[in-house]
Amino acid sequence: MIELLKKVVNQNLENRTEEFKRVFHGRGNFYGFYNFLTIDSIDEVLFATIFEKQENSCEEELIAFLKKLYKEYNFKLLVLQKRYENKNIVLEGKSKFEYFAIENKLKYSIDFFNKNIGFFADMKKGREFVYENAKDKKVLNLFSYTCSFSVCAIAGGAKEVVNIDMAKNALNKGRVNHQLNNLDTKKVRFLPHNILKSWNKIKKLGPYDLIIIDPPSFQKGSFAATKDYEKIIKRLNDLANNQCIVLSALNAPELDTSFIKNLFNEFAKEFKYIKRLENLENFPSNSSERSLKNMIFKKM
Repeated sequence: MIELLKKVVNQNLENRTEEFKRVFHGRGNFYGFYNFLTIDSIDEVLFATIFEKQENSCEEELIAFLKKLYKEYNFKLLVLQKRYENKNIVLEGKSKFEYFAIENKLKYSIDFFNKNIGFFADMKKGREFVYENAKDKKVLNLFSYTCSFSVCAIAGGAKEVVNIDMAKNALNKGRVNHQLNNLDTKKVRFLPHNILKSWNKIKKLGPYDLIIIDPPSFQKGSFAATKDYEKIIKRLNDLANNQCIVLSALNAPELDTSFIKNLFNEFAKEFKYIKRLENLENFPSNSSERSLKNMIFKKM
């Protein structure tokens, strides 16, 4: 099986640049045996994640392969994340203070020693959509995390962006991400609120021309897509300007596109389904419905 892995990774590293690129994506079950593994090329860093514990011989073979890649492609750091142990290990090189994910020439601060490094590469098409559709718009970014959508909106000419997330530390990182790209933060709000309990505050700052909904599929004690997503959809008409565009994201394998469409049909009839954004080729999946769903709606 290691031969298949070598072939895919080497093909994806052939045209490597400084930009963030997933060079192996096993989580979509496209490659069968390697569904426990992802490998990313992030500028000078090779970053691999093992999600479930494997036999010692398998892990040893994999680490030997990663070390070979590290040398062959002149990476400066090799980090292995063992998600099942909540542990990140430097296998080669010396870590420095700052690292960045670069996407379409925009920079995002990342931390290789957190469970989530601060950047979700699979959302690239969503960020590109926001960049292309934000000009002169007032943007609401719900579940903003480290504000990568906000960076793209301001870079794309947005009039104003309101970022909402419970995690104050993530919002602080979001502010840094704007500063890294020399973007005017006077146009940006970073509000540490529980979205489901702050509708009046959010509404007061509207109405909005572009709304981004990108929640976790499940976060204990704060959000579960199965019961909480509809609470957001029910509020959309009160938050939205005429002709408002909504990017509705969902990354829960157990929920398909009809889950979101049905919520809009029932609770936000004013919004028409426009399209689903394509996913990146280097995030292959054996099921379109179990993969990331970025869906566009427009208030008519």
